[in-house]
This record gives sequence, C-alpha cells and structure tokens, in this order.
Amino acid sequence: MTTINGEVAPGFEPVREAFAANFTQHGDIGAAVCVYWHGRPVVDIWGGVADSETGRPWAQDTLQLVYSATKGATATAAHMLAERGMLDLDAPVAKYWPEFAANGKADIPVRWLLSHQAGLVALDQPLPLAEALAWDPMAAALAAQRPLWTPGTAHGYHGRTWGWLVGEVIRRVSGRSPGTFFADEIAGPLGLDFFIGLPSGERKRVSRMAYQRPAVDLTTVPAEEVPEELREQVAAWRDPNSFSNRAFAVTNPAAIDFDSPEVQAAELPSSNGIGTAQALARMYAALIGEVDGVRLLARETLASATEEQTSGKDQVLTFPSRFSTGYMLPTEGNLMTGPNAFGHTGRGGSLAFADPEHGIGFGYVMNHIISGSDDVRAASLTEAVRKSLA
Repeated sequence: MTTINGEVAPGFEPVREAFAANFTQHGDIGAAVCVYWHGRPVVDIWGGVADSETGRPWAQDTLQLVYSATKGATATAAHMLAERGMLDLDAPVAKYWPEFAANGKADIPVRWLLSHQAGLVALDQPLPLAEALAWDPMAAALAAQRPLWTPGTAHGYHGRTWGWLVGEVIRRVSGRSPGTFFADEIAGPLGLDFFIGLPSGERKRVSRMAYQRPAVDLTTVPAEEVPEELREQVAAWRDPNSFSNRAFAVTNPAAIDFDSPEVQAAELPSSNGIGTAQALARMYAALIGEVDGVRLLARETLASATEEQTSGKDQVLTFPSRFSTGYMLPTEGNLMTGPNAFGHTGRGGSLAFADPEHGIGFGYVMNHIISGSDDVRAASLTEAVRKSLA
C-alpha cells in the first residue's frame, strides 16, 4: 500500500480515498493533489515514488512537469496585462508584434491566439529543437507562417505553438519573457512553487516521468475494427499530414524529451511548466478570490476571461472542445466540479482549475503519463471533491 502523506480537512476525506485508489487501481506511481476551498487549503496530500529509477520518494516539495496545464498559468499572465490596460485582447496581434502581420495575419486579434482560432497550429517547415528552445527563431517562424485555415472560422488546439504565440505577445507588451513575468507577478506574490523555465538549482526536486504504452495501438488495427466513435481520430493519427500530427511536430525532431535539462530550463509557455499541485491550486484559488491577501484578477476581468469563445469540433483533436480566452471549459470528458469551472488539463493526466460557484481551486500532478479514455485519475478526484461539497 502506498503511504499517503499530508493533510485533509474534515469533510474532504473522499478526496484522500480517491487519491489512494488511484495508486491501487488506476496506475499512479507518484502524485499529489491539492484543493483550496474559499481561499484556504482543505486537501494537500502526496504519495508514491518521484523517481522509479532511484526509488526517491515523492515529497511535499517534489516538482512535476505538467505539460499543457502550463497554459492556464500563461493565460493568467495575459489577462493581468489586459486588466492593467497594457494589452487589448481585441486589438490586432500586429499592434504589439508588427512582424506578425505577414502572410495575411494583419487583422488577427490577440483573443484568437488565446482561444485557438488563429489557424497557426503548425509550421510549413519545422525548426530544429535547439532553435525552438532559443525562443526568437520560433517566434520569427510563427510571424512568417501562413494560417492553415481562415482565422476566426474554426478552432483547433494549438498544442505547441500556443505558448510561443501568446508568450511573444506577453514579451512584447511587458518587456519580460513569459516565464519571468509569471515569476515576478504571479509566483512571487503568492509564493508559488511553479516555474516556466526551471532554474538549474531546482532540478534535483523534479520527478522523473514514466510513460504507459497503450494496450492496443489503434493505428495498427484494421480500420473496420476500430470502434466507430474513434475512427475519425484514429484516421487523423494515421495521416502524417493531419493537423492532429502536425500540431505536435513543429520541431525537428518532433518528439521532445521533457525530462531533459535543456527542455526544462527553456521557456515553453504551452508545455513545460514545472511545479507542485499546491502551487496550481493556490493560483486558481487566487483567481476567484483572495488568498492571503492576494487576488490575481478583478471579478469583471475574470468574467471576461472565462466567457466561452469557441466550442464544437476541434480541428486538431477531432472531438468537441470548449475554450474561453486561454482556459479550457468543462466538457463531457472533463467535467471539473461544475459548469462554471475553468482551467486546463495536461498531457497524460494532470489537471488544474477553479470553480467560482463552489469556491474551489484544484491541482493534481503525477509522473505516470497515461493517455486516452482509460485514465480516470483526475476525474475520480474531481468527483470526490463534488461528493465532499455535497
């Protein structure tokens, strides 16, 4: 049995039970979950192994890379600039980033970058990984790139490019890199253990990821034997020229080793945030109310930031998705804790969100990357939160 460490407030015991079950039944190796309720922590627990190769146990201060859950942190930075009057989300991107106007993009508003409507999910010519990590070459390539659909007419998950697109706007407006802005304006005031661009001295605390191979590789199964509801998605996976593949192949090589020191030290504001579940829950709690005297966005700003911008079939994911201006919104496959919640998932299981209706800030991080509908870990935890609230 995995030892569960940390504290759970009375009434929230179902979350501890669900967390323990994730280890015994659902494949967790090392993980942490934190829940804030009306500005105070009511669940802060962790357990398991941070590094399966060495046996290093998961500790309270273990850091975990959370893939696209990073997008929620970056979106928050953009909305803080908007609230300060430094960034107009409805102004053309080219107002702040003149080179972006190339190839018919002069009228694309900042809002469409944040809500995955810009049609810039891929590059005609992927960049060497070292150039992408260096930032400026990737920003220049995206400024020159033609949209792959008419901007504003559809949405598709900009899985990789979103970070450079939104991050370059943050950099142009604030004069600071997105990771530096986050550190100065969000992590610092709230005391968050979360980084976009990991300092070298923190690497010893980072967990090592493990990747679960699917029991069946559907791309090798005859098309007629693929479940009907998955056929469109599997057909996209099989097509190297599909948006589903190209969106995650903007570098050469396309596969990025997110455990490597070089990748963790770079700033990839869509993909390589590294921190604790407590930091994510605390950040989202501070979006919907005060946490130790700090509130990140005014109510009016938050209402605008979390209003649905697009929904329906996603050109990259092939299934329905919903986005506000930077945040994911609840769907049938990701209910969070209520219809008014907002946040972001990360590849392989991580999840962070806020639910203003219930006063919830939530963060779950883990090092066992499990893809597909078989992964129920985050959903079991959010169901346990709902049960606790009831």
